[in-house]
Amino acid sequence: MKAALIILAGLALIGSASAADLAAGAAKAKEVCAACHGADGNSTDVNNPRLAGQHADYLAKALRDYKSGERSNAIMKGFATALSKRDIENLSAYFASQKSSLSVKY
Repeated sequence: MKAALIILAGLALIGSASAADLAAGAAKAKEVCAACHGADGNSTDVNNPRLAGQHADYLAKALRDYKSGERSNAIMKGFATALSKRDIENLSAYFASQKSSLSVKY
């Protein structure tokens, strides 16, 4: 019985965790990220990485690291500092959901 209650509690926690909001991520990307990384994360400037198609957890960690100063870039620190935890989740999920324009040619 105790094990069943623990499992149910775990499922309740998982169910209560809200999924990222892709529309909010797209809106924030257009507002904050598009100038350098492109609205869909496909930067055309070789100095700015393409974010489209990257893993959401990688993108979220990078943003958290810019925000904390663990990762150093003055421009990104300025933008990341203003992002909430939810913004980071939404942006990361949005860019991860975008198709990368990179293609492999042999």
